[in-house]
Amino acid sequence: MLAYGTGLGFRAVGERHCVGARGNVCPLGAVVPGRSTGGRCAECARLDRAHSVAADTMADDPRTYRVYLAWFGPGMVKVGITGEERGAARLREQGAVAFSWLGRGPLMAARRTEEVLRAALGVPDRIPYARKRAVRGQLPGPEERAGAVAELYARAAALEGRGWPESLERLPLEVVDQVGVFGLDRAPDADADADPAPGRSVRESAPAPVRAVRELVDGGVVAGRLVAAAGPDLHLAVADGGVVVLDTRLITGWDLTAVTRATGATEVTGSDVRVPLIDIGGGGVQGGLF
Repeated sequence: MLAYGTGLGFRAVGERHCVGARGNVCPLGAVVPGRSTGGRCAECARLDRAHSVAADTMADDPRTYRVYLAWFGPGMVKVGITGEERGAARLREQGAVAFSWLGRGPLMAARRTEEVLRAALGVPDRIPYARKRAVRGQLPGPEERAGAVAELYARAAALEGRGWPESLERLPLEVVDQVGVFGLDRAPDADADADPAPGRSVRESAPAPVRAVRELVDGGVVAGRLVAAAGPDLHLAVADGGVVVLDTRLITGWDLTAVTRATGATEVTGSDVRVPLIDIGGGGVQGGLF
């Protein structure tokens, strides 16, 4: 069980294998690239997506869906849908810093509304995690975040009646801010249970991580102290005082072992990263930290 302020450490062993699809083992036992965030071979990836809501193969799904407006950082907004029974889980998975529900209704009505709003508002259907990471440590204050979501909501609501399905019920504006949930309002040296100082901004409390794990390799070590987690990303405080981001999608398919205090003649401390890293936002690649 992970909690902010606790240590996390592991070593990757052997090769990375396909994780299969829909609970089924990959029939080929295929080896997949270390940089792939999907962790699946081409055939299993196709099978997995074929049964997803995003593939529009479940038109008769009887569940209620919700349309959401999500904000990930300045200039980064999107419209999406999620099953109502999942609550805000989808927004946490995507690393949405702030969001509001827009409407609820049958799947195809929610999908139609999503498509209308994307076209009318000029927003993308997805935002790369690399862009989200680049701004996560430099977020504006809560008022500006809420204002950005409210502005998007007003633009979306103004389109009601112009392509919106009648079966979609519009929901009132209620901005949910997830900075605290993700731990982005905490300093790396803060106590795990301590609240940030009153009036302290996110910019002051959470220094921007500047490096991310590019891929795991056989024998590669990742170890640090968990200080934040947004979407699939774990923010780990490491030995040099910086913060390294680990996209947990890079872990799937690897055999992992616990980090021990020593490996041969090389000492392993409690906060080492010995895998290839890449600069966040800059595109430059550097080696592991020692």
